Amino acid sequence: MKRAGQRIAEGILFTDQYQLTMGQLYFRMGLHEKRVQFDHFFRSYPDYGLHKAGYCVNAGLEWLLDWMQDAAFGDEDIEYLRSQTTRTGRRLFEDDFLAWLRANGTFDSISMYAIPEGRVVHPNVPLTVVHGPIIIAQILETVLLNFLNYQTLIATKAARMHRSGRGRLLLEFGLRRAQGTGANAGARAALIGGADFSSNVGVSRLLGYPPKGTHAHSMVQIFVAMGMSELDAFRAYAEAYPDDCLLLVDTINSLESGIPNAITVFEELRRKGYEPVGIRLDSGDLAYLSIQAARMLDEAGFPDTTIVLSNNLDELVIWQIITQIRDEAPRGGVDPERLINRLAYGVGTRLITSWGEPALGGVYKLVAVQDGSRWIPAIKLSESADKTPNPGSKRAWRLYDSRGYATADLLSLDGENPAEMEHLVLHHPSDHTRCRILERNDISEIEPLLVPVLDEGKLVCDLPPIEDMRARREADMARLDPGVKRLLNPHIYHVSLTESLWNLKQSLIASVAGQIHT
Repeated sequence: MKRAGQRIAEGILFTDQYQLTMGQLYFRMGLHEKRVQFDHFFRSYPDYGLHKAGYCVNAGLEWLLDWMQDAAFGDEDIEYLRSQTTRTGRRLFEDDFLAWLRANGTFDSISMYAIPEGRVVHPNVPLTVVHGPIIIAQILETVLLNFLNYQTLIATKAARMHRSGRGRLLLEFGLRRAQGTGANAGARAALIGGADFSSNVGVSRLLGYPPKGTHAHSMVQIFVAMGMSELDAFRAYAEAYPDDCLLLVDTINSLESGIPNAITVFEELRRKGYEPVGIRLDSGDLAYLSIQAARMLDEAGFPDTTIVLSNNLDELVIWQIITQIRDEAPRGGVDPERLINRLAYGVGTRLITSWGEPALGGVYKLVAVQDGSRWIPAIKLSESADKTPNPGSKRAWRLYDSRGYATADLLSLDGENPAEMEHLVLHHPSDHTRCRILERNDISEIEPLLVPVLDEGKLVCDLPPIEDMRARREADMARLDPGVKRLLNPHIYHVSLTESLWNLKQSLIASVAGQIHT
């Protein structure tokens, strides 16, 4: 069982202080029941320094919904808030506000639309749309961003590694290098994004995947320290796990000791009626060592064994390894494509921490306020035009060209349906000079992206297994232009506004800006 303090820290108080102080202000002003709409979106793709993403993979929604089902203000939470004071010693939160929180402080009043997990997503398109009373919707902001931004970040990194490795076996090994129990969310996101398995036993059990792993260098070290040998260590491991024998061969010397000893053990296993899984290389020039290992294993009669590579891999390193193998393997007498197809990758630190881009810049912005039966659009200005959110209650669509490839994501006003328009004027979200027109017969399909998730706190969608999310990702990736998927310098995918939404945005900008000068 979790300690009480941990339950409190991870419950409804898993939010920022300013959400609560704003909440009390809304309560004082009589605005606390005012229904509002917040959009959650990110402004730019992850930029890893030497390379940049051209797409993201949405993840984290199910765990957010699970948290929302259980989160509520209990007695201990209220007492903690009651104990807070101002700088002069006065109570920070008054009893009437705390009583309201105790009676109403759940997410039963929240309705939500979202893009399903596993979908490929792009900047400025709402991934999540939240409707609800301003206090409750505001309290939700912090945890929503925490859950969704991180898992989307890791799912994106995993998808890039999966693609860079040409879909070969990808193992998530990041538990020991992750930030605390965030490793669980990271492992889940990695599985959505393209990792096949995780070494994380607990989350693998939770998600229904068998955990995977090999052995550590310490296993060989202890045998050697006790006067035995690497070969003795390998034999002991093979005897214990004859069906799943995969040996880490670089504790002493990969080519002169590890691989020859592994081959000896593999021959002994075969004589007993077992087939070895393969070897793992965790240091050195992995491309060169892979070529030499493949040659040695082939000559020994083990052409189908897997060669697992690990040690600070990411999508760029994997791409470099494959490129080097294509160049050098023929000179070593090894078929490069056959070798590439027997490789697997163990990825740890650079996946679980999203090496090079540690956070997704997802934001949660107020875009509309309900007034009776209508929604009043709201806007926030910024000195940078591309940071001004798109106002109002909206819908998100994906447009596919005549080839069946995704050509743009389009935001429209809530009452608009692009499928009913003869031609579409697509405006850049912030640059008035960039606009294009698509005729209806240029578009093969128009797909709505947002689906209902919650209705007044009640779940109104099915939560699919991860395999379905992975299938969504693969389907979206297959319909994404190759240039957008490129590892380096990807093409820019178009996210656009309809003419009506563009005009609304410009009129609100002019109206709010005009107040500055009055």
